[in-house]
Amino acid sequence: MNRRVVVTGTGVITPVGNDVNTYWKNLLDGVCGIDFITSIPTDDLPVKIAGEVKDFNPAEYGIEPGFARKQDRFTNFAVAAAWQAVRESGLDSSEGGNIDPSRYGVYVGSGIGGFSTQSRETEKILTEGPKWVSPLLIPTMISNIAAGNIAIRNNACGPCLPVVTACATSTHAIGEAYRAIKHGYADAIIAGGTEAAIIPLAIAGFANAKALSRAEDPKYASLPFNKNRGGFVMSEGAAMLVLEEYEHAVARGAEIIAEVCGYGNTCDAHHVTAPRPDGATQAAAIRQALDEAGYTSDDVLYINAHGTGTALNDVAETAAFKLALGDEAYKAHVSSIKGSIGHLLGAAGAAEAVATVLALKNGIVPPTINLDEIEPECDLQYTPNVPVDAALTVAISDSLGFGGHNGCLAFRKYNG
Repeated sequence: MNRRVVVTGTGVITPVGNDVNTYWKNLLDGVCGIDFITSIPTDDLPVKIAGEVKDFNPAEYGIEPGFARKQDRFTNFAVAAAWQAVRESGLDSSEGGNIDPSRYGVYVGSGIGGFSTQSRETEKILTEGPKWVSPLLIPTMISNIAAGNIAIRNNACGPCLPVVTACATSTHAIGEAYRAIKHGYADAIIAGGTEAAIIPLAIAGFANAKALSRAEDPKYASLPFNKNRGGFVMSEGAAMLVLEEYEHAVARGAEIIAEVCGYGNTCDAHHVTAPRPDGATQAAAIRQALDEAGYTSDDVLYINAHGTGTALNDVAETAAFKLALGDEAYKAHVSSIKGSIGHLLGAAGAAEAVATVLALKNGIVPPTINLDEIEPECDLQYTPNVPVDAALTVAISDSLGFGGHNGCLAFRKYNG
């Protein structure tokens, strides 16, 4: 079985917008959602900036106050983004609805899961003793619980597969959902990722690993492909796509945003944190996705790069694009939206996939902001600072994660 798969819904909770329209407009306008951290004390922390979600009200997304209080922030973000995506798609799995619950799945992952819950309850056991640990610790902390709650709230009784591959998590979740629908295991899947790890322990850990930017100006801290880059900026949020079998979507009159047409998945097998310097395994994932998509030199290609702004990532990723595409890499439109939103860790790939399908749909390449001095080894068309109109036909979204995980999604413009 080799069925077509399309995107019929999107949803986001991000540092630059808690709905898709606001998110997209702010990306195009070059808005930066990074600022000084307000949710926790930072006096003793080596890094005091992050991309925090602002003005998040769970009730706006159908989340009851009692549910919201009991959940970790990463689950509330996930449920809110899924609520948006399902509403846009128009899917309804209730009795008499338009999808069979047994054919409706959830593939939502998190790189870390309920980190704030884990940190809080760990402090309790160390200072107050085990009897004070919450009975909700485990079902609130575990990284699969966001997917479980989304399935419960949407009556999605089909395949449910949380993925954990660090910063490639949600790219792999979407890719595996694509394959499940393509090969007949489901008719629709809510796919994406979520993360909420702006806590002292996480910031200290990433900072001490020399991964985070120590810039003092939050608006000039996340610098993809910039020679002044000094590390990534941690962010939080969630993003979801509803993937659906093409004939199923057409039969119920759904609006189709883009077509999913390729997926690549490889491992560097090189280092626990550093990417493979020559880009060979990253290029293999990109090539897998492009080959499955039927990409040719006649296509107008957009690449939504992982583009973290770390010294090693940006150079290795540029090398991977060149290996995968040859001279055609210089024709491609490339950008990283992490200058605007920072790095959402396990949610990054899904947030970038939403931007990628919107770029295809609207024929606009979102910019790489803060790109005033380009790294000499990064010599492709990185769309510095302002969006570019382009008649895009194919787009890919690329992700790399600690552990050497590489993922790449390919989409085609949908023309009816």
